[in-house]
Amino acid sequence: MVFRSSSGISSVKERAAAPDTGLVSGRQHALDGLRTIAVAGVFFFHTATELIPGGFIGVDVFFTLSGFVITLLILKERLSTGRLRLGVFYAKRLARLWPALLALCAVILAVGLLFPASGWGGQEGFVLPAAGYVMNLAHVGVFGNSITGETLGPTWTLAVEEQFYLVWPPLLLLMLRFWNLRVVTWITAGLAVAFLLERFVLVALGAPLGRLYNGPDTRADELLIGCALALLFTCVRRGSPLHGSLQAAARWGAPLAAAIVVAAVFLLKEPDTPGPWFGVFWTAGPTVLSLLAATLIGSLVLQPAGFMARFLSHPWLAGPGRDLSYAVYLWHIPVYLLLMPLIPELPLRIALAAVLTVLLACASFRLVERPLRRWANERLEPAVVRSASAEVPERELVSAGRGT
Repeated sequence: MVFRSSSGISSVKERAAAPDTGLVSGRQHALDGLRTIAVAGVFFFHTATELIPGGFIGVDVFFTLSGFVITLLILKERLSTGRLRLGVFYAKRLARLWPALLALCAVILAVGLLFPASGWGGQEGFVLPAAGYVMNLAHVGVFGNSITGETLGPTWTLAVEEQFYLVWPPLLLLMLRFWNLRVVTWITAGLAVAFLLERFVLVALGAPLGRLYNGPDTRADELLIGCALALLFTCVRRGSPLHGSLQAAARWGAPLAAAIVVAAVFLLKEPDTPGPWFGVFWTAGPTVLSLLAATLIGSLVLQPAGFMARFLSHPWLAGPGRDLSYAVYLWHIPVYLLLMPLIPELPLRIALAAVLTVLLACASFRLVERPLRRWANERLEPAVVRSASAEVPERELVSAGRGT
């Protein structure tokens, strides 16, 4: 967290800035590049499914990366200020994510009402579940009949993440009150295993695919794996034996994980009919894919000078991942569905959908996301600075930041 200048608290800020966050310092541009690759996989999964049947893995990458990043944000603020202002934290998350989603809903609703025969017509019933971050629950009929969501269907992943964000920060802070980072890391990994076992029970009891696919609990292990990785990297000291072991594992693990993921993107198809492969995949598949994603994320952090990290850090990949990936994810299905009845040629439709999606994502970032984020930060950041000016017990900071 970067604090703005404020008279009378400089000494506090110097002391608060002392604890680091282990192996992760500063923005990891390679992770932004990974976002670009992940959202491209999702785009082609939805538009060229026969060619890229495993593009859905991009969602597993997003879940794991979301758990990793959100946990780092929590730990960085807690280690630097001694606390986490949950109200400010949630307000910043909403300022980051909600405006672009609301803009998407408003445009689809307006165009659908003006041109009911278009691909955006008849979408009114999907706006509230999408904007309220409950599309995943609507998919499985929690509020009545199950709905597909159509243009807003992919917002189920945003719902899973936001529901997780409601629970994880207070739970993490509660655990850190009683245990050190190393213990909390093990507990978090244990929680991931518990949700894997829960999914095993659901599969054994014959739970429908929609329940397995959309449940906030059936996807929790993927987010928690990312959280556990962030906790691990926070409590490991640079140059320690464990750091060396992790780097050695990343050197051989990352190429293997990348090769498996690339092969799966072109060969793996999610099973949708009951059978032995259905049971195996929907029990262990999300966990395995998340572990592969965590291996890639970890290697990018551990080997910032490696080929993969340098490739993904290229501005042409990192820039879109940082600024446009979220809006691209929001807009790609609405654009594609709008073009389907207008352009029968699939290659041309995919190409035009890609161009229009990127243009709309740029407009979303420049006109909605960035201005509102800046406006919110100007009002929310002083609250964080004020929390830094409070007395932070030195022993608590040292204990929390102690490495392995």
